[in-house]
Amino acid sequence: MTTSETDLLRAAYAAFNARDIAAALALMTPDVAWPRAFKGGFVEGPDAIRAYWTEQWSEIDPHVEPISFAAESTGSILVTVHQIVRSLSGALLADAQVAHRFTLIHGKIQKMEVAVTSDSPPP
Repeated sequence: MTTSETDLLRAAYAAFNARDIAAALALMTPDVAWPRAFKGGFVEGPDAIRAYWTEQWSEIDPHVEPISFAAESTGSILVTVHQIVRSLSGALLADAQVAHRFTLIHGKIQKMEVAVTSDSPPP
């Protein structure tokens, strides 16, 4: 794992937290696959991610801060994050440490998955 890969992922989280969809999508491949974490399944491509995030942010207020980055033997990068989810009125809905698995290609995000680790909270 390189510094540029870590910087790319930190920038993606910062853009997500700032609700800067254009900046986040600029870090992704045209065929990017992204999990619909609160709905199930995946969306593919920038337009689908834009629609999903717009919908998500109209229902909840998530904030995700990376804690650690680990290279996996498959070439993916596992990012442990502190995730806080609030209702639009500010009520705390979730406060947990979770893991995200990223596949990068040519310096961009090609896929993100919510990963199950031994530290993951039960579903």
